[in-house]
Amino acid sequence: MSATLSPPAETLPPVAAKGPRTLRFGALELPTRWLLSPLAGFTNLEFRRIARSLGGVGLGTTDLVNARGLLEGSKKSLELIETGPGDSPFAVQLFGNDPHLMSEAAKLVEGRGVDSIDINMGCPVDRVCKTGAGSKLMQDTSRTTDLVSAVVKAVEVPVTVKMRLGWDDKQLTAPDFARRFEDCGVTAVMIHGRTRAQGFSGTISLPGIAAVCDAVSSIPVIGNGDVRTVADAERMLKETGCDGVSVGRGALANPWIFRQLVQWETTGSYDPPGSFADRMDLLKRQFGDLCDRHGEERAVPRFRKMAHWYLKAMKVRAELRGVVQQAKTRAEFEAALKRVWDEGPVGQLTRTGLLPDMHVPVPKGPVERW
Repeated sequence: MSATLSPPAETLPPVAAKGPRTLRFGALELPTRWLLSPLAGFTNLEFRRIARSLGGVGLGTTDLVNARGLLEGSKKSLELIETGPGDSPFAVQLFGNDPHLMSEAAKLVEGRGVDSIDINMGCPVDRVCKTGAGSKLMQDTSRTTDLVSAVVKAVEVPVTVKMRLGWDDKQLTAPDFARRFEDCGVTAVMIHGRTRAQGFSGTISLPGIAAVCDAVSSIPVIGNGDVRTVADAERMLKETGCDGVSVGRGALANPWIFRQLVQWETTGSYDPPGSFADRMDLLKRQFGDLCDRHGEERAVPRFRKMAHWYLKAMKVRAELRGVVQQAKTRAEFEAALKRVWDEGPVGQLTRTGLLPDMHVPVPKGPVERW
């Protein structure tokens, strides 16, 4: 965790600002070029609404959804694609390795009013790759191109693909796939600047993302990976030539980042992220929405992981964070939050002042063990 404080907007160095830019995925115009990445376990409807309410989100995408599970009526899969007011424009990310099942699942979500469909070719997790889906698709050019083409032909809404640079550093297939996907009608490509073999280790390859940008003729390329600050996004745009940026864990640590990015490109400066009090308000709102949607018995355990990152960012002492995590009912959870509020952040920090920057760590170790 960084110990530096985010400076007030008026003290930031000037940045060349060209005004806010929109993006087009085919016929779909996005209000900004800053996207909320699909992130397993986090980018649910409640968090998407939180991020959108703060401003700046161009597109919100679901956690990856199993195409087969969706067609079989899996309750979990159907919950993942739920949307509602305050969640637009909205994309569903599908994963699978069967062109027919992927196409049928795409038709299903199109019938529910989704704005865009994203095909997952980036998930490095072993249990997904073992099924031939996720990053594994990057090892079979012909079959994968046929799958993507089948999905594009099956629906009228824009289809995008999110992928990595390749399976490993000897198979950097992303530029070739990007060209092929553009030819078969994909409206945008999102590229995470690591290979599957890397998992989340090391740093992203900006030249690798740039190679994908150079490979396509007219569709937008969205860069992704290691974007935690406005400066990270600026660097990605400058060094890769990408058309937009997708933010995942950086948004968990700072859900104001999308608004900051719009402020930066519009004025050259931006406001700091929210205070302890602001984050407490978001935490309570998201938890309340989750309870309303799923009931407290399901909401309390589901929210523990998200609450952990809220409280870490709020600089709540570890023992008190543990009290929140041990809550088993809504009443216990809310009582623990009252204790958090009464005590406030650690040290000399205040409820309304600036907080130290916080980075959400990525999974570590070989991807085969995830």
